[in-house]
Amino acid sequence: MGMLSLRPIKRSQLRIFVGKKYFRFKRYIEWFNGNKKYALTRLNKNLSYVMFSHQSLLLRQLKDIDMQLQYNKINNLKIAARQLNKIIIRPGETFSYWRLIGNPTKRKGYVDGMVLHYGKVTVGIGGGLCQLSNLIYWMTLHTPLTVTERYRHSYDVFPDSNRTQPFGSGATCSYNYLDLQIKNETNNTYQLHIYLTDTHLVGEWRSDARATKTYEVYEKDHSLSFEYWGSYIRHNKIHRKVYNLNSELIDDEFVTENHALMMYEPYLEYKQSHVK
Repeated sequence: MGMLSLRPIKRSQLRIFVGKKYFRFKRYIEWFNGNKKYALTRLNKNLSYVMFSHQSLLLRQLKDIDMQLQYNKINNLKIAARQLNKIIIRPGETFSYWRLIGNPTKRKGYVDGMVLHYGKVTVGIGGGLCQLSNLIYWMTLHTPLTVTERYRHSYDVFPDSNRTQPFGSGATCSYNYLDLQIKNETNNTYQLHIYLTDTHLVGEWRSDARATKTYEVYEKDHSLSFEYWGSYIRHNKIHRKVYNLNSELIDDEFVTENHALMMYEPYLEYKQSHVK
């Protein structure tokens, strides 16, 4: 991959506006005139078997970020979670994050939250929903479901303080053209269970059949490079090990490759820790 493609490009507000309209229109055509069969059915009872579960902290103190945006994010997550909770994906169906959630507008109850726009923190209606797409993507990597569309974060905005997952193991989202789509290519039905506690966003993938494999997601070839145009680029590859029920390794699969423009001094924490 040419790192020149990660060099920030200044675009006019008009170009950004027209571009969004164009790509949103293309997505609407795909949703309603394409050949995919989308998952739209909700099953009120839980399927029997938990395939994988995960939770992420709702409130994080981020440097120079107003905590009110974090509280607003919780409001937005509650609304979006209701649209996804209990959705089932039958064999052959595709889960579309944005088709199920819809456009996060003020009329639906969404409020201003934190939005990352070209590597900068801004404010926008419905901000914070990337935490939900990140959670779903991470859980899906631990199941036999197939991720057919996912967009990586092009900017690395915050340092790795208390990071518990590999860099680049999330999925960015922007209505509706940066979507997360997951296809069920198995013979079993899957169900997404999403809810919030007082402290965490919680998710589960459930199924009507027991798991026959387990997965371990990890990173390889992590590195930093300094580009001639004056910025650091962070690189890695995401893989997953596949085990059978006897905990025997049966496969080691490449998942994706990440490259992100770093928006902070990469060795700052190291330098600070060595200051006498």
